Amino acid sequence: MDQRLLQIAVEVLRRPYPYSSGHVATGPDDTDITPQRLHPSFHGALDWHSSVHMQWSLVQLLEPYAEGPAHPAPSPVVSAARELLDERLTQEHLATEAAYLRERPAFERPYGWAWAALLGAAVRDHPSWSAAMGPLLDVIAEHVLAWLPRQAYPIRHGKHQNDAFGLLLLHRGYASLGRDDVVAAVSDRARDWFAGDGPAHTADEPSGSDFLSPALTEAVLMQRVLGEEEFGPWLERFLPGLGEGAHAHLLEPPAVLDPSDGQGAHLLGLALSRAWQLRALARSLPPARGGILRSSADRQVAAVLPHVTDGDFMATHWLVSFLLLARE
Repeated sequence: MDQRLLQIAVEVLRRPYPYSSGHVATGPDDTDITPQRLHPSFHGALDWHSSVHMQWSLVQLLEPYAEGPAHPAPSPVVSAARELLDERLTQEHLATEAAYLRERPAFERPYGWAWAALLGAAVRDHPSWSAAMGPLLDVIAEHVLAWLPRQAYPIRHGKHQNDAFGLLLLHRGYASLGRDDVVAAVSDRARDWFAGDGPAHTADEPSGSDFLSPALTEAVLMQRVLGEEEFGPWLERFLPGLGEGAHAHLLEPPAVLDPSDGQGAHLLGLALSRAWQLRALARSLPPARGGILRSSADRQVAAVLPHVTDGDFMATHWLVSFLLLARE
């Protein structure tokens, strides 16, 4: 399975088009959106953030195939994955990416930032990739510290701008990178925005193109930010009866009528993000309730796995990453 996932990730990252640009032109001389020119590290896989997190997927999937004399010769797909990362994660290319983000502090906020932080954490033990990522991670850290005090209210819908998801990955990535200042800022804002919430009204989940459950995403963020003693009561207030019959619609795979449509394919990702988050929340619940959540996670992964491995490009260009989260 992992070899197939590596193959998918390499294939979509090598595919330059279709391409969705988030570029905001600053004038008539700034309209060239050629992917490799604007984003020499993070092109392919349809858009910037998908390119980032599919490269994170490559790093995760390569872990069992460490190089060295004790390991057999790598398979062609393992070699192709390493070659792609060596091509993309260079000092020169990432300096271009860092300069682009420095000039455009709202670009990919917070979703792309968060995945870049996770990628940076994943490569922290690889000398050349880690050194090359450093300037980009510093720019994103500066942007996070400047942005959080300026935003009064969180964005709560189930798509890219969901702030709970962004904070969750930023916290995880920068904690691994040892940036205590970013971690503290994220933790403080998470408490400001979400500590008083509850009960969550989940009856209107999902919306038609969600790939995140706003309620479950917020809960997993607070699980990370709050200590276990504080989180248990918070969860019971926020999602009372989870695993006991309440919020049962969150435990069944969402209906996907057209997986070739980019927005419809988001619902495939919703099943995977729910699975990841339900497994995480199960660890904070009594065994019987936790078992119900884990069984739901298994069902939701099984329902979409064929689309991850053999689906339309609108699914395969990003779902590998969410499958890896769902396996945690």
